[in-house]
Amino acid sequence: MMPPVHVMVAILRDTSGRVLITDRPPGKTQAGRWEFPGGKLERDEAPEAGLRRELLEELGVVAGPMQRLIEIHHAYPDFSVRLDVREITHFGGSPHGREGQKLKWVSPELLPQEDILEADRPIIQALRLPDFCLVTPDPTNTSRDVFLDGLQASLRGGVNLVQFRAPAVSRSDYVSLAREVLQLCRRHHARLLLNGAADLLDDVDADGIHLGSRQASRLNRRPVPLNAWLSVACHSLAELRQAQRLGADLVLISPVAATATHPQHSPIGWTGFSGLAQRANMPAFALGGMSKDDLMKAKAAGGRGIAAIRSLWCGS
Repeated sequence: MMPPVHVMVAILRDTSGRVLITDRPPGKTQAGRWEFPGGKLERDEAPEAGLRRELLEELGVVAGPMQRLIEIHHAYPDFSVRLDVREITHFGGSPHGREGQKLKWVSPELLPQEDILEADRPIIQALRLPDFCLVTPDPTNTSRDVFLDGLQASLRGGVNLVQFRAPAVSRSDYVSLAREVLQLCRRHHARLLLNGAADLLDDVDADGIHLGSRQASRLNRRPVPLNAWLSVACHSLAELRQAQRLGADLVLISPVAATATHPQHSPIGWTGFSGLAQRANMPAFALGGMSKDDLMKAKAAGGRGIAAIRSLWCGS
């Protein structure tokens, strides 16, 4: 079998946060569909050098610093590709189609509506997710008001994605508190994932569901509609494969480092995390002993970001 074609892909944003996509011009396969700019590496070409060359040749822009966003492996009928996606933090010049391609700037939230190549579609979810995911501490360890005050402080501190975890409460109490959590998240323009059964979305209009690895192992199909996010906890390649079969939108891979909440689990380290994240084909968050200072390590290992309880919680 031929090795996958190594393709470098660039994420360029304008001053309002919109992302650049380009169409495939006549004469190319799947002409008229949209994709993110980039191209194949030449023989013995370094990845970042190849991407800089492609952006200059295709769009007439000079790329500045870049960082990893996601890596995707996709099989076409007659060949496979490895998409190495980098976010360009600064660039010079005004992008224009030097090869006759059309250009369009699109908000990340509207990208799912575009006719984008299947291989590129996991990039959309990576773009819609922030760098940090807060997993809430157990609300039964404090009063309701103190818990909500802590959540609000975390949201004010910049948290944009919350997984509401409360394993020790009844369903009715969980739903009641989740509705208040949702109000706070909406007020601060943050996304909310409910930790529990998929039908919790019938009672709380959150953005999606997070499943533990045991919950996910008992399912044979995606438990939520496509317009809701599905997050799955993974600790091994087998659990990652199950998340893929369920059509998960993101995974939380743990424990990367030792953690006080699960001291019985041996950490997989950054090498273990990287091995799973680079096989995920979806955004992967590093969980377990993480802090904001670990973000660049997570990205360098192929992850989208980090998930944490203590280090992202601003409550007392």
